[in-house]
Parts: sequence; structure tokens; C-alpha cells
Amino acid sequence: MFIRKIGIDLGTCNSVVYIPGKGVIINEPSVVAVSLPDGSDGYKKILAVGNEAKEMIGKTPDTIITYRPLKDGVIADFRVTQAMIQYFIRRALGRFNFFKPDLVISVPAGITSTERRAVIEAAMKAGAKQAFVAKEPILGAIGAGIPINSPSGNMIVDIGGGTSETAVISLGGIVAWKSVRVAGSKMDQAISAYIKNKYNLAIGDQMAEDLKINIGSALPVKEEEKMEIRGRDLISGLPKTIGIKTNEVCEAISSHLKEITQAVKEVLRDTPPELAADVIDKGMILFGGGALLKNIDTLFTNVTGVPAYVADDPMLCVAKGTGMVLENLDVYKRSIMSKK
Repeated sequence: MFIRKIGIDLGTCNSVVYIPGKGVIINEPSVVAVSLPDGSDGYKKILAVGNEAKEMIGKTPDTIITYRPLKDGVIADFRVTQAMIQYFIRRALGRFNFFKPDLVISVPAGITSTERRAVIEAAMKAGAKQAFVAKEPILGAIGAGIPINSPSGNMIVDIGGGTSETAVISLGGIVAWKSVRVAGSKMDQAISAYIKNKYNLAIGDQMAEDLKINIGSALPVKEEEKMEIRGRDLISGLPKTIGIKTNEVCEAISSHLKEITQAVKEVLRDTPPELAADVIDKGMILFGGGALLKNIDTLFTNVTGVPAYVADDPMLCVAKGTGMVLENLDVYKRSIMSKK
């Protein structure tokens, strides 16, 4: 079977590739490892992408750097992003596919026209026949099974790696929205900073992310979990192991969660009364990697008074949305996508 259509959820932390009829075929970190040539700042060549590159984080010599080419959901390094898209296309197509595919790529709702053009250009240079970009809130809503074309209000909250976006969708379009550049990555940094200040222990972003995933909670809990972490003692300079509890992680990320809930409140204030009534009846749907944080639905319900529900497979909603758009390209082409 020749593959002619590919959907890519191009995220700050993770990228997911979806093929209609096959489903999700790639779910890897948006990380690239490049080697630096001697005595220059230019890039020599790309060494690894995805899982392989993520394993190198914090373990590389001076001649190799690993980093995320996307920052806050948009392209920070054009050439490396292009190489990453090229890698995903090659992986999706296999060795013997001679057709250039049509791509649908997710972008944040708050993206500028320049940033949108950069994504399309990177995709075209990476080997796409046609490249479309679609807004993440719409794609995520489609992937979560929300009837976006109905004349009623549907509220979604997408907590990703680089951005958190809240939107109210009706009749296939976004009526009210707010995007804040506070999401999973900022929470990881906050956990690292908290442990550094409280315990004089330096830990890497990977360790902070593991803490958030394994024992993190959006609200304090009575029965805490504990996880041992290893890092470098800032006073002695020697390796050290300590135990961290759930409520400490909760305290570390509380200010960032407050910023996200504040954005949700602002969107509710900007929503027309008729649609606000629909939102109260149906509740809001949470998706993105941040929606996997324990008790996050309870936090949103408590703060806004609107019931919050976590979507099925929250990390894959946007990718599934790209697949559904590709299967019905003619239906969605006019309403939600911009083409080069």
C-alpha cells in the first residue's frame, strides 16, 4: 500500500505521526542531536532524532548538542525542524514509496502568519507534495470526538509541552480562545528549581519529568506517593539520592497551574452567554500530555465551577484529528486550514 497522506502533531515535547487507516505509527520526543564542526557554530550534521536523541540528553561531549527545535509550539530552528519532519516522513513512508505525501501539521491557535509559513515551508522542503496547517484546539476536538460543526459551544483545554490553549468551538470555528506559553516543559523546570532551592540538589529535566509523570498531582493528596531521585549535591559536588513526595511536586507546579486555570477563566468570561450555557451543560474536555497529571480534572472543576473531563488517549487527540481531517480533506480544507 502506497501512503499518500500523513498527519503530524508537531509538538514541543513529543511529535505523533498518524496515517489514515493505520492509526498512530510514530510517537517520539521532538528532540534532535547534532554534531558541531570544530571551531565553528555552524551545524555539521544531524546524528539522531526522536527516542535515540532523547537518550543522549545531558550525556553528550562538547562536540554534540541535543535540543528541541520547537519552542512554545513554534519553530525555533528551521533547518533542524525540517530534518525532523523529513525523518518522520521517511519513517512513515518506508523505503519504497515513490509518492510525495500530503501533510496536515498541527500548530498552536496563537501562531502568527510568519510562523505558519515557516511550518509549511519546512514541510515542503522535507518532501511533502502539499502541506496544510491546522489549529491544535480544532484538531484535538475532532480527535476527541467532539462534533465541532454543530451550532453549540464546546470547550477544550489543550495542555501540551510548550503551550496551553483554551478554546470554545462552535460551527467549526473558534469563538473565544486564549493561549499561554506555560505547559509541561515549564512545569519540569519548576520541579527542578524547587528541588534545587529546597534540597541543594541539581537534577536534569528528564528526572523532573519522571517525577511529574510518576507521582505528580494537580492538587494536594492525603496519601502521598514517594519517589527516589538522584542528582548532584550543590554543596559537596557529589552524587546524592533523596526521596520526593507527591505534595512537594504539587507545590512546585502550583503557580503554573494557576496561570493555566486563569486563562480558562478568561475564555469563559469572553464566551457569549448562549455558548456559555452549552459549556456548563457539557463541561470542558482536557487533552494533551498535561491532561495526564493526576487530579487535573478536579482542579479545573473546582476553580471554574464547570465540569472537566479528560479525553480518551489525551496525548493522541491532536494526531487523531489530523488523520480525520486527512480522510475528509475536502470538507475541512476551507474551514480550518491554510495552505501555501
